[in-house]
Amino acid sequence: MTSVVAVDLGKTGCRAMLWHSADSSPSVSSVAGAPGLAAPDGVAAARAAVRAAVEPLLREMGDAQPESVLVGAAGAASAPAAARSLVGALLKDLPVREAAVTSDAVTAHAGALGGRAGVVLAIGTGSVAVGIGADGTYARADGWGPLLGDDGSGARIGTAGLRAALRAHDGRGPATVLLDAAVRLFGDPERLPATVGRDGNPARTAASFAPEVARAADAGDAVASAIVRDAAADLAGTALAAARRITSDGGPLPMAVTGGLTGLGPALTAPLTAEITGSGLPVRLTSSLGDPLDGARLLALDRTTPHASLVVRVSRTAPHTPPPTPATPPASA
Repeated sequence: MTSVVAVDLGKTGCRAMLWHSADSSPSVSSVAGAPGLAAPDGVAAARAAVRAAVEPLLREMGDAQPESVLVGAAGAASAPAAARSLVGALLKDLPVREAAVTSDAVTAHAGALGGRAGVVLAIGTGSVAVGIGADGTYARADGWGPLLGDDGSGARIGTAGLRAALRAHDGRGPATVLLDAAVRLFGDPERLPATVGRDGNPARTAASFAPEVARAADAGDAVASAIVRDAAADLAGTALAAARRITSDGGPLPMAVTGGLTGLGPALTAPLTAEITGSGLPVRLTSSLGDPLDGARLLALDRTTPHASLVVRVSRTAPHTPPPTPATPPASA
């Protein structure tokens, strides 16, 4: 088996995994993430994060070295020049014959569908659908962030639930158990706006209320039920929009739903499934086969998948010379 290193480089964490034999368990390493390749210091921060995550795995191999490293990086789709720069930097830093970079959405897609064409709807704090057709056509729907998009996401569900709680508190809206849930989780409703924004990431804080909305919906609260049904319709619309823009191989397009929001359970997944299966489009819901690291490994080993044109690859033309390891990493690392 060819040894490869797969990397999932997000905005909050960087995970690397090494496969170096067919009969051994993969080794995993993780470090703090980078701000995304589209950020002003994205390439430098990504380079440092990947190197920090990968080097412990390389030491495990001793004199042996992996054939390639493939990184699925946040922001790569919107910053292709940065992706190319990161490939060149990794060839300088790591003893591999080939380095490759693609979007983390592409590696997530490959992992979830095992390298097949289809659609992956990723739902967590945010929401985005990625479609890749049998001919390599690529479509992304939503993923525009909590201000302009991410419809149906955890942030949107949580925000809608908190808004409903405050309307009930004011007497502007119907009574709902969401008010009691908000007080239990966040304290005094009069201080709720400041509480939601105090850690600098209000979308993430609002998303933490989404499970409360789902529980209230399960218990029959009419306000919470309406919020979750609306979110399911929005998510289905996102997934189906991506499906309409790609080509299939003649059969129904596989579609997988991934991400932490699936943990809300049937309150969300049942209406979401109903919306998708009742759309009339030729799609087939399927379970996710793997995660972004599985997808990165697959794309490192297989160039025949529909994802191939979305991966930036560069092979080494000269022997690798390791960069010096200073006692204190330089600011640009």
